[in-house]
Amino acid sequence: MIAFLSGKLATKTPGTAVIDVGGVGYEVSIPLSTYERIGSVGENVRVFTHMSVRENAVELFGFSSEQERQLFERLIEVNGVGPKLALSILSGIDPTAFRAAIVSGDANVLAKVHGVGKKTAARLIMELRESFEDGALFAGTESGVAVPNDPKSEAVQALVGLGLNASEAANVVKVACESLGEDAPTERIVREALRRL
Repeated sequence: MIAFLSGKLATKTPGTAVIDVGGVGYEVSIPLSTYERIGSVGENVRVFTHMSVRENAVELFGFSSEQERQLFERLIEVNGVGPKLALSILSGIDPTAFRAAIVSGDANVLAKVHGVGKKTAARLIMELRESFEDGALFAGTESGVAVPNDPKSEAVQALVGLGLNASEAANVVKVACESLGEDAPTERIVREALRRL
């Protein structure tokens, strides 16, 4: 199993990157979020990887953070979600916003992602909600930077990921916290904020 690649970024496109590791070019399929964060061609980079071995192909998938890789691996466990759709989901929605949509049961937000219809959105919510609510996912760090643990900040980030502007998100989170209390967890704040939109 290849857990990560460290080397020089040889080429990148919105769907793939080639990492030169000691003179060997590893082609990895990447989501748009990784494409935007990975750096420029010629720079030294590190990508977290998932290797898929099938009868007729060996594929590497690369991610800019451990959080994205964890989400990808959880997505491909969902019935009917393959690697291509999992990359599309990661390209179409921020992991924090995705988690908020799953926890709040918002199928409409998920259905806006390319390739995800109403039925797939409902299946994602049904199969992922429990693991997202108990915090089994996203417990690590992203790109070497600690994930913020302030519920208000996380709720604002989640709402921005869902399409609100920052000031609008901050205002609705403030109102939600006034209703729920200052020690409410992120998921409850997001749910309450979405209810008030």
